Amino acid sequence: MSLITTDQVVLDLTGADRHEATETLARTLAGSGRCTDVEVFLADVRERESKMATGLPGGIGIPHARSAAITEPSLVFGRSREGIDWGAKDGPAHLIFLIAAPEGGGEAHMQMLPKLAKALMNKDFRAQLESATTNEQVVDVVNSHVQLDEPATPTAEPAPTAAAPVPTTEAPAARQLKFVGVTSCPTGIAHTYMAAEALERAAEEAGHTMKVETQGSAGSNPLSPQEIAEADAVIFAHDVEVRDKVRFHGKPTVDVGVKKAISDGPALITEAERLAADWEADPSKAQAAAASAGGGAGMATKVDNQGGVGTRIRQWLMTGVSYMIPFVAAGGILIAIGFMIAQVAGGKTGAIDVTNHFTLDPASTAKGVTILQNSFDPSSGMNWAALFFLIGSAAFGFLVPILSGFIAYAIADRPGLVPGIVGGSVAATMHAGFLGGIVTGFLGGFLALWVARWKVPKGVRGVMPVVVIPLVSTLLTIGLFITVLGRPIKGLSDGLAHALNSMNGTSAVVLGLVLGVMMGFDLGGPVNKVAYTFATTGLAAAGTASNAPQLKIMAAVMAAGMVAPLAMALATTVRPALFSEPERENGKAAWLLGASFISEGAIPFAAADPWRVIVSSVVGSGITGALAMLFGATLRAPHGGIWVLPLIGNFALFVVALVIGVLVSAAVVVALKQRDPARLTTAENA
Repeated sequence: MSLITTDQVVLDLTGADRHEATETLARTLAGSGRCTDVEVFLADVRERESKMATGLPGGIGIPHARSAAITEPSLVFGRSREGIDWGAKDGPAHLIFLIAAPEGGGEAHMQMLPKLAKALMNKDFRAQLESATTNEQVVDVVNSHVQLDEPATPTAEPAPTAAAPVPTTEAPAARQLKFVGVTSCPTGIAHTYMAAEALERAAEEAGHTMKVETQGSAGSNPLSPQEIAEADAVIFAHDVEVRDKVRFHGKPTVDVGVKKAISDGPALITEAERLAADWEADPSKAQAAAASAGGGAGMATKVDNQGGVGTRIRQWLMTGVSYMIPFVAAGGILIAIGFMIAQVAGGKTGAIDVTNHFTLDPASTAKGVTILQNSFDPSSGMNWAALFFLIGSAAFGFLVPILSGFIAYAIADRPGLVPGIVGGSVAATMHAGFLGGIVTGFLGGFLALWVARWKVPKGVRGVMPVVVIPLVSTLLTIGLFITVLGRPIKGLSDGLAHALNSMNGTSAVVLGLVLGVMMGFDLGGPVNKVAYTFATTGLAAAGTASNAPQLKIMAAVMAAGMVAPLAMALATTVRPALFSEPERENGKAAWLLGASFISEGAIPFAAADPWRVIVSSVVGSGITGALAMLFGATLRAPHGGIWVLPLIGNFALFVVALVIGVLVSAAVVVALKQRDPARLTTAENA
């Protein structure tokens, strides 16, 4: 389907001003049957003109808008011999294209509009339009450059223009440079793509290479992390905020309005050359820019859509992990501080009391439980301990939803957030742990992406991102998880609980091994919780006995639960090159989390590299659980880690069992990661 027909050409356009001329073009479009309401469309065009004039250097006017009155992407061409003031500084416009897009604006036909914008930068294209004598000639010229089935704008015509300057290039840079850029305008139709074309041509004429990310109505063509990393400088030509700007931290940057790129691309390339030379001569400028980014750039995991399936899966996971890390660090450290204060203020049972005797639930009627917000006493150490503990616990409640939500976000962008976050919350409620969160993240992301690609009537397109996509994808994700995927996990949990109870008479070492493996398997998930519940419920049966088997089981479970985060912390310290920057940062916090018996401190590592981390965790935790039972260590507290040391019997042997398990687990994960050459190479080059 052609964007322009002979009925959409006005070779002798007149008008007292651009508004009158636009009305003539709009009524011409209505006459061809592609505009259902001229007044509605004109109102949309005028609103667009109020944001920024659409006159361009070289005698061009490109009034444009998206409107509910437009039935299909269309062009209307008008030529004015005398010229009409369209707001350009260099004079009136003689060649005018009215660009009309449906309100949805993002379908495949919208891909043709960038081609027109680029064609307008071609002198031959403009000359042919100026010399055309019939409507048919205009249509032929436009269609030769902007074809619906054409995979890209023609490259044959610009070749002589691009090739000619190369032998005489006198760029101030001593070598060919690589530039990247981003262009965007308020409506994302014409200026966005014309600016990109102008910058790429100017770079080519200066003897450099450049790739531009156009953040426009036809979608975005994201720059890859490698292209950004290799760039000598960056050019932003935009009138709206650049999306994901953090990607470019640490690069010399030229930042201007979109029209500047269209009118004076060579000057921007020259400025980029100068900045690149300055930064190369003075490396401290790059270091200062990277420092000013606050480390944020390293935390944002980007997805390379050109990478293999395995690479993309890992990057999707890492996106969820990177957003989850602050919750792990904040929540875990607050809990640890709470235990520390409780140990000082409450004595031997302080850590137990703070977990059992304080709540924020105003509906709680449990005997001996204090509703903290109703009776907080600033003079009470235990109240402060409870405050830290409950805030940290609240932060931990978001781990699985955030992990799930941002995995889905990495797959489907914003449409994936609702099914991902809600799915993660349901997974946590059903005690499916972080593994359940990964499942809902991937499921929600792919379902949101699938719904977003539906071909729907024009009237529905406007409500797709706000209503249809979140509604349908969330319903399907949560419905499938509750009715299909959650049931096997629940069945597994019940089966494990039954098996564990039946092993109560087996040897202490075998029982400790099994419990340790379960604690290290899913790090707070259903398997881990079965083992932990088995141990804590057993404390009630221990009574006042000092050496009851139940106390040994609790010690084995706690020691095993501390192994994974401590092992990951040790591994990131000993072999940091094997881990990503977010993992190395999380490894620092994992020391305290592991010491506080917070197994979730290893979740970021397991989510990013499940099988290696889980294998190493299972091996180390299993060994620690077996040794703790063999050594006869005992424990009365259901939680606390090093903060409940006075409650641990045979403390020295408890520590020996823990250290051995941590060393084994760290050695296994390092050995497994070293067998992945791609991971090692990538990490060492990061």
